[in-house]
Amino acid sequence: MYRYDEYDHRILAERVEQFRDQVGRRIAGDISEDEFKPLRLMNGLYLQLHAYMLRVAIPYGMLSSTQLRKLAYIARRFDKGYGHFTTRQNIQYHWIKLEQAPDILGELAEVEMHAIQTSGNCVRNTTADQFAGVAFDEIEDPRVWCEIVRQWSTFHPEFSFLPRKFKIAITGSPHDRAALCVHDIGLRMHRDAAGEIGFEVMVGGGQGRTPMLAETIRPFLPKQYLLSYLEAILRVYNQLGRRDNIHKARIKILVGAVGAAEFARLVEAEWQASRNEDLELPAAEFERIHAHFALPPYEALPAETPAFHAKRFENREFARWVRTNVSRHKQPGYAIVTVSLKPEGGVPGDASDRQMEAMADIAERFSFGEVRVTHEQNLVLAHVKEADLYELWRNLGFFDLAAANAGLITDIIACPGLDYCSLANARSIPVSQAIGRRFADPERQARIGELKIKISGCINACGHHHVGHIGILGVDKKGEEFYQITLGGSADETAALGDIVGPAFAYDRVVDAVDTIVDTYLGIRIEGERFLDTYRRVGLQPFKERLYGAR
Repeated sequence: MYRYDEYDHRILAERVEQFRDQVGRRIAGDISEDEFKPLRLMNGLYLQLHAYMLRVAIPYGMLSSTQLRKLAYIARRFDKGYGHFTTRQNIQYHWIKLEQAPDILGELAEVEMHAIQTSGNCVRNTTADQFAGVAFDEIEDPRVWCEIVRQWSTFHPEFSFLPRKFKIAITGSPHDRAALCVHDIGLRMHRDAAGEIGFEVMVGGGQGRTPMLAETIRPFLPKQYLLSYLEAILRVYNQLGRRDNIHKARIKILVGAVGAAEFARLVEAEWQASRNEDLELPAAEFERIHAHFALPPYEALPAETPAFHAKRFENREFARWVRTNVSRHKQPGYAIVTVSLKPEGGVPGDASDRQMEAMADIAERFSFGEVRVTHEQNLVLAHVKEADLYELWRNLGFFDLAAANAGLITDIIACPGLDYCSLANARSIPVSQAIGRRFADPERQARIGELKIKISGCINACGHHHVGHIGILGVDKKGEEFYQITLGGSADETAALGDIVGPAFAYDRVVDAVDTIVDTYLGIRIEGERFLDTYRRVGLQPFKERLYGAR
């Protein structure tokens, strides 16, 4: 993974001292909250319902074991003993004291981490496929380009005060594990007819009160032009994006207003007029960054591991975990492991300080000291020998990290909701916990198969409910919590926004509604169909009839 150079270290040290001074002036009353707000937001510090929340960047989801131990220490020393991994490959701490925030930033800087540009109207943390570099279907490792974008966008003077926040995601695989469709810019690496690798450029995705899927404005962009083309997109947005209405300020609104074809024309014109050759990265600089992402020293192993297959045969629970949480690796004899942060009755994405420290130890023992964060609020060990999978699984079990549910109905995405967030209308966490308990039976989960539930506590859609196979949105009705359900959403290469089923369900009925949806699906699916396949075949009506027919 990338290691900071002298410039990175100096930037972090200077930022910590700047923010320490700003916090000191706020506490002393020398600046007002209105004056302080933009300063704290540019350092990832939010004021929520009960306390300050600090959002820490995990660029493209990569963590070393040393960094993860530091996150555990911060959870224990400055919070209530846990952190919350988010849908943008960040970690949030929800019980921060203002006077301690600069000390936390100082601790993060010691391990080359920060909270810079995790908020504000700027380019946020660039996200990537959690299997980057090891995915069997990968064309090229996108992490190199994520790091290039990180360096280019950090403190960019022209794009630090955009009309609204801005999010970029990159993948190097045909199967989209990075949810490109719901980002302001989605970049998919692929080959053209001549075999050259470049980017499909998609613009204008986003959720919230006006959900839209990103549209392709350039089917193929040669790699060397990426930064200059991104600048052209952001310049058009900076010039034409709305600043009069926060709800209409995202780039998706601009793309929707002028149309994708016209937006593409504007970008091309801007690019041709202002293309900066200095942004065409010199080969030596690209290779310098690329070298940080060299694969670890794998052993030459046979493609088949008899002992691993024997353990699968002998231990039914281990076999179930392998089916759901282990993915194919490009290196023979190795596997990719998804570590679920969704135990029965747990809070999706939460990890205790003890679990984080355990994961750091486990990563050093089994995966070259590297851990990854997924946008689905889980962790990944990307370099595990097949021969070590059984022992790894046993070790995960000691820390409640061995749930065999990746991609299944209890692998729920959920925002913090009304338990923490001042913007929320309803709670997300208790609903996700109740669904997890209702469907805890592993045999039932296996029978249901792949089914992605995503829950948001308000229309801002931090839980990605618009693109859930089953999406759940918390709404307020005269002071009471209700939940609107959507069906058929997807965030992968077959992206779709979910369809609203009908009137919202009261808090005490929403889990029963999910149960009804699942039973309806099981009753009408044909053999081999996933939930999404069945929904796309039969549509909304059978589910709507079952949910509302008795009313």
